[in-house]
Amino acid sequence: MTDLLLAAVLVLLIAALGGLALVLRRLGGSSGALDALAEAEAAADQRAGQLALRIDQVARGIERTERELRDAGADHAARQRNELGQRIAQLQQLVNGQLGALGEQQSARLRELGEAQHQRLRELAEQQHIRLRELTETLERKVHQLQADNGQRLDDMRQTMDDKLAAVQQAVDGKLAEVRGTVDARLGEMRQTVDEKLHATLESRLGEAFRQVSERLERVHQGLGEMQTLAQGVGDLKRVLGNVKTRGNLGEVQLGALLEDLLAPEQFARNVSTKPGSRDMVEFALRLPGRGDAPVWLPIDAKFPVEDYERLLAAQDAADPAAAEIAAKALENRLRLEARSIADKYLAPPATTDFAVLFLPTEGLYAECLRRPGLTDDLQRRHRITVAGPTTLAAMLNALQMGFRTLAIEKRSSEVWALLGTVKTEFGKFGDVLAKSKTQLQTVLNTMDAAEVRTRAIERNLRGVQAVPVEEVAGEGGAPKLPGATEA
Repeated sequence: MTDLLLAAVLVLLIAALGGLALVLRRLGGSSGALDALAEAEAAADQRAGQLALRIDQVARGIERTERELRDAGADHAARQRNELGQRIAQLQQLVNGQLGALGEQQSARLRELGEAQHQRLRELAEQQHIRLRELTETLERKVHQLQADNGQRLDDMRQTMDDKLAAVQQAVDGKLAEVRGTVDARLGEMRQTVDEKLHATLESRLGEAFRQVSERLERVHQGLGEMQTLAQGVGDLKRVLGNVKTRGNLGEVQLGALLEDLLAPEQFARNVSTKPGSRDMVEFALRLPGRGDAPVWLPIDAKFPVEDYERLLAAQDAADPAAAEIAAKALENRLRLEARSIADKYLAPPATTDFAVLFLPTEGLYAECLRRPGLTDDLQRRHRITVAGPTTLAAMLNALQMGFRTLAIEKRSSEVWALLGTVKTEFGKFGDVLAKSKTQLQTVLNTMDAAEVRTRAIERNLRGVQAVPVEEVAGEGGAPKLPGATEA
């Protein structure tokens, strides 16, 4: 029971001290408050030590009383307990009184510390405000002084710069005046030189230009004369082409030139009557080999339907599809009519081939014929007529030329074999002659070897003979005379 009371008293004392410390920390964190708190804690510790001594004394008295009670016996137990309760109550009152006095002292001390701290803070704030005001006034005075000094320095610098700029401007004006005078003089000289050169160049260029213009005008006059001549030639050609017979002659001439370029003269003929019993003669016919001595003719006739072709070209240039179709149809009908006429007049197998060639003198006309769908096939199938332009006919003639050469080679193959037999016989004789020549050459070589041996023997015999220099012989007035030689 005594231990529990002592523990309770100590706990209350520690709680009171902790509350006092918390109150002191809340009042302020300055060094003065901390010092006051330290003093309060030291005083509390001292009072706690005193209380601990008193409690220890009370405890010892209680123990002594308990011993006395144990010694006195059970009779005195009630009285001792009463006394003990009274002493405990007195002790509790004493502790409570001491704690109350200690709390009042701590509260008074804390109030004094708070008031002193507030007073110190007010004094510190007033001192800081005074120092800030003094510092602000000092800074303002220094700023004004610095502004005044900078203004004076800027004015001095501005004046110095103005003086220097005026001096530089004056120097630059002087230099510019000198440069301007020099440049004006140089420009005057350059202007005079340029004017002289420009005048000379202009005169030479104008003279050259007039000469070129004169030459070109002369060429233009010549070209106009040539154009007039060409116009006359075109007119003559138009008049020539306007005649049907003349157009036929033009196609015939072109066909004849093509045949002469590609075939030998004996491979074709002009104006041939290919159909027996008929007086119609084809313009050209190719002579093909037949079974006997009689040739087989390939008729080639040139046609030039220029009117229908010109109408087709005019319609195409005018972008008139209807007129172009009408003209193309008329051209097709004209070609069909010409093909039928050639087949009826000139085809008569086996005296002729079973087909003939319709020659169109221009590639454009031939192309228009090919453009008509099925026209060339229909002419080949119905009338056995092959349509050919200049290029197509040239290819056809080249193929026939190769055929002619093949036939010629076949005809002369026997002659070639006979010639090869003769060559073989003569080659055998030539071999015999070569063998005889080899024998004779070997004899000559043997004779040459013997002569070479004799020559080496003579050289060995003449090695001891001293040669006479040519210079010495010339110095003596001539070559040495051989024994028995006479002067002429």
